[in-house]
Amino acid sequence: MTKERGCEPAGGPGVVPPGQQGSTSTSLVAVRITVIGCSGSFPGPDGPASSYLLEAEGFRLLLDLGNGAVGALQRHASLDSIDAVCLSHHHADHCLDVCPFWVARTYRPGGRMRRIPVYGPEGTARRMAQAYGLDDHPGMREAFDFVTLSPGKRQIGPFQITLAHMNHPVETFGFRVEQAGRALAYSADTGTCPALVELASQADVLLCEASFLTGPDPMPDMHLTGRQAAEHAARAGVGRLVLTHLVPWNDQQRTLAEASASSFGGPISLAAPGQVIALD
Repeated sequence: MTKERGCEPAGGPGVVPPGQQGSTSTSLVAVRITVIGCSGSFPGPDGPASSYLLEAEGFRLLLDLGNGAVGALQRHASLDSIDAVCLSHHHADHCLDVCPFWVARTYRPGGRMRRIPVYGPEGTARRMAQAYGLDDHPGMREAFDFVTLSPGKRQIGPFQITLAHMNHPVETFGFRVEQAGRALAYSADTGTCPALVELASQADVLLCEASFLTGPDPMPDMHLTGRQAAEHAARAGVGRLVLTHLVPWNDQQRTLAEASASSFGGPISLAAPGQVIALD
């Protein structure tokens, strides 16, 4: 169980611990976020790399599909029920399971599943074809309609999405997802980044990476510590902070303690596979 500062130990209002998802009343939920995977850089012993399932008005959107995510996703939704995928960037721990997702959607015994959009940085169609050893054309285009992302706003299903570039070695997008007056901000991967503060301004929840522990930084402009994540949350004035992209070799309780020692006054918790966050 994750420790929480300033609220209920189970994770705070609207945060449902793994194994208790049935306690959330879907009739009262505007947006339901299920953590499919939150391990940073590579899958951990308890779950896959980055992937988050967002649901509203019967629409299902995946934010990222990192390695190992497709297996865990099937505990929460059938693969043919996914309506769209958004990829923040092309590192394997955020996109590689597009490959098994393509296999499942293409070679199902009952016939190919419907074609759905996959939104991502420029070159996503080629990146995924290369990952599976396919020719660029058609690559995976018979299963997916690849759409190139750019900073700004776009509508995906019932969600209004705002995108901004994050501070990472490859083109990487952070997301602000709004629906029914509620807002989730997702950092994806980033080092310190003023654009993240703007993107997350007054959001109900900031789902923020916390890959590093405080200490000498051998890789600037790559990732945040728990404390830095909380400092971004404080500047943005978010309602609560959920720390994610938790690298398996780190002490996660130390990550939480470092974040809790910051000036952020709201509840802070660690993401966990299977956790549901309800924006209600």
